[in-house]
Amino acid sequence: MLQNKVIKFLRYVRRMDKKQKTVLVLLSGGIDSTACLNYYLKEKFDVIAVFIDYGQKAKTNELKSAKKIAEYYKVRLEEITLQTKKIFSIGEIIGRNAFLIISAIMYAPEFKGLISLGIHSGTIYYDCSESFVKSMNEILIGYTNGQVELDTPLLKWDKYMIYQYCKDNKIPIHLTYSCENGGEPTCGSCLSCLDRRILDA
Repeated sequence: MLQNKVIKFLRYVRRMDKKQKTVLVLLSGGIDSTACLNYYLKEKFDVIAVFIDYGQKAKTNELKSAKKIAEYYKVRLEEITLQTKKIFSIGEIIGRNAFLIISAIMYAPEFKGLISLGIHSGTIYYDCSESFVKSMNEILIGYTNGQVELDTPLLKWDKYMIYQYCKDNKIPIHLTYSCENGGEPTCGSCLSCLDRRILDA
């Protein structure tokens, strides 16, 4: 079944390759990646949303939100699942963003275009930095012969700027999910929940 799904996706990618602007948006179901998705649609890109289950604690509610967001924007949503017994909890997950990017090109080796990640300023994490983006683009160029590039439109934005963008563009915040603990209702104490309080205020 998985093999048939991948084959169908590759056929879809081949059709989209004929067009000029195509992007895979790594959609977590949160505010940042939803802002990215909206940004590319406004720029008239052909958008494919990709949700990756890597064993994160919040995967169930994140996927629910990703599906609602993809349906709202009428974009295709692909799901990639890493099978592991490890459950990744709150805080920094070393290697996560690099893993998400590499997973995307492994899943869609014939894809040509941009891979988008909703990282932004105001964080101490290495994989949210300009040097990380530069390094990952060197890797992508090597793997894809320059056919794929990492694009991070929010990289120099802080959280307030992202929230303001969402409000100005009427992004459906109510469909997004932000809680590293994966609770329903949300825990209210993790970094994602604390960030969300800024928007609610």
